[in-house]
Amino acid sequence: MIYSKRILIATIFLVSCHDRQQQASVQDTTASHTSKTVSCESNLPSRFSVKGDPKHPGMVWIEGGVYKMGGDNAQAQPDEYPKHTVTVNSFWMDKTEVTNAQFAAFVKATGYVTTAERKPDWEQLKKDLPPGTPKPDESLLVPASLVFAPPSHPVPLDDYSQWWAWKQGASWKHPHGPGSDLKGKENFPVVQVSWEDATAYCKWAGKRLPTEAEWEYAARGGLKDNIYPWGNEGVDKGKHKGNFWDGHFPDKNTEDDQFYYTAPVGSFFPNGYGLYDMAGNVWEWCADYYDYNYYKQVPEGTKDPKGPTKSYDPDEPFAKKRSIRGGSFLCNESYCTGYRVSRRMKTTEDSGLEHLGFRCISDK
Repeated sequence: MIYSKRILIATIFLVSCHDRQQQASVQDTTASHTSKTVSCESNLPSRFSVKGDPKHPGMVWIEGGVYKMGGDNAQAQPDEYPKHTVTVNSFWMDKTEVTNAQFAAFVKATGYVTTAERKPDWEQLKKDLPPGTPKPDESLLVPASLVFAPPSHPVPLDDYSQWWAWKQGASWKHPHGPGSDLKGKENFPVVQVSWEDATAYCKWAGKRLPTEAEWEYAARGGLKDNIYPWGNEGVDKGKHKGNFWDGHFPDKNTEDDQFYYTAPVGSFFPNGYGLYDMAGNVWEWCADYYDYNYYKQVPEGTKDPKGPTKSYDPDEPFAKKRSIRGGSFLCNESYCTGYRVSRRMKTTEDSGLEHLGFRCISDK
């Protein structure tokens, strides 16, 4: 499940005031759907032929085509329906999620300061909250981000505050908060980056974020109506297929896949297009606004859809959200099946989290 910076700041403040009724009005939408969701080191050699190009290093060519976009099994949520025909144009896509080393090069070249490293602007923040939401204490309006803070014992899965913490000083350079760094993690996916940060990187790199339609088409890897990037075999069957949560979420990770948090990009086999980590590791930003009802509105057979013109989440109607895809290292069958190729998730544009990153695409 995904929670936005705007919502967490307000929620923390409201909890401190013991105002549970107001807290419920700003909690993230997915907390209310937990019961429905249950049904969110070295590279391995590729088994597939990958087309390369010196002008597109680290990218693979995805030949465009027609496919059915949307839910494939009983775990699919209402916003994944109806399944509909979509045509996408050809494009280049990063083989892996953008790494810490790549993002560091961007920051060094531009002097860019990420959202998590800036003080939140209350005048902007309150636009995504219900009217009348009181201003948080100034102690909360500081450069900060959300980090995973696992409990030591089982907890109710409808209370995300049991495993997420708003931590001052957390950023892409310090993904777990103060005291953490990127030493030895140059080849890990960059996290704690907002949609604004990801878009800025893409512009600097001469690329862009994928649309939801492009992302899902690429994640399917040429397979037709399959549940996962690798096919239909369950995530707990056979060899490890990605970096997911092994064990009891969120208090016990057995690390059967060798990773507790993020893994180096490309640690697992790629899909049919030669793309790594299209399921698990970190969620990935898409270009589109998120609209819960969008699939009901998009015409059948739409060519190269760009998504809705504005955001709409019925549980947080004031929040402007963007779509994210792919699941993360926190996904587990008991709680979150985000590694399904059709699974849609969302968060506000300024959100940064420890399990949220991105990859880029480039047009022909």
